[in-house]
Amino acid sequence: MNTTSSTATRLYLLQLALGGEGTPVPGYLIQTSDGKNILVDTGVPLDGSFTPNGGHEMQVFSVVEQLATIGLTPQDIDILVCTHFDPDHAGNHDAFLSSELVVQRAHYDFARASASPRFQLTRAHWDHPALRYRFVEGDTELVPGVELIESSGHVPGHQAVLVHLPETGTVLLAIDAAAMADDLDPATRAFENGVDLDPAQALESARKLFKLAQTAGVTLTVFGHDEQQWPTLKKAPAYYA
Repeated sequence: MNTTSSTATRLYLLQLALGGEGTPVPGYLIQTSDGKNILVDTGVPLDGSFTPNGGHEMQVFSVVEQLATIGLTPQDIDILVCTHFDPDHAGNHDAFLSSELVVQRAHYDFARASASPRFQLTRAHWDHPALRYRFVEGDTELVPGVELIESSGHVPGHQAVLVHLPETGTVLLAIDAAAMADDLDPATRAFENGVDLDPAQALESARKLFKLAQTAGVTLTVFGHDEQQWPTLKKAPAYYA
């Protein structure tokens, strides 16, 4: 009997919000050769409760509508990767009640115990009683071709995502471990940025990702909120293969 190993085949970049200065809030959709749909993050809540730092206006786009542009509904999402529960990343998790949500255990425990508005603002969305969570600890192969990279510092248990594609090569989704291009290189990263809960650990995670980008042969790094890079990237319904 012939068996074929599953691989990642497509990566879609979803524009879930856009700040007044062009700052993006991305989500990501990964498709595999065995038909799995893996969503990474769900963007800001749609009720207007989230205001970005500085109070700038923000255009918000529904993750459900973004998925519809590539012919998918929430029921088609097999796995939702929760990189962390900041309000611009976890504002619509409760739209995916049929999915398996995957999060670092350290982050889930920290956020549930925290009284910070940072996590409480969207708690009804990421702590909905019908959600099904799977907890991971540390770097983890999610499925063949997709790896979760523990990268604490921005928050405990933050995770980045590494995607191995057949044509594009290896793509690093840095999320908020490197929100901007300068954040990835430890030589240019600012030690204090006002949003990392543990700046020293964030610097260590930047070093980890910087080294990974070299050793894993990363051909594209997508930074978490880089207004300079974002216009240069393909957005859904276009994709990286």
